[in-house]
Amino acid sequence: MLVLTRKVGERILIGDDIVITVLDARGDGVRIGIDAPRGVKIQREEVVRAVAEANVEATQTASDDAEARLRAALGGGQTDGSSPA
Repeated sequence: MLVLTRKVGERILIGDDIVITVLDARGDGVRIGIDAPRGVKIQREEVVRAVAEANVEATQTASDDAEARLRAALGGGQTDGSSPA
């Protein structure tokens, strides 16, 4: 990881077409501006993580719902492949 110290108004260039500008620094926060081509995704890491966690949770819920529907369709029978006693 490259660590740089920048003052308000200073910029960082990434490649030929991405410019990061320090807009403001207050307390423990820094405001930055990012100029990049439209095709470049720029996302906050915590939002990406929250969406991924929600997707995992939704998948698990859907799986649980499907198992419950299967059990109901089988009249509460076994779903582990064994035959009822």
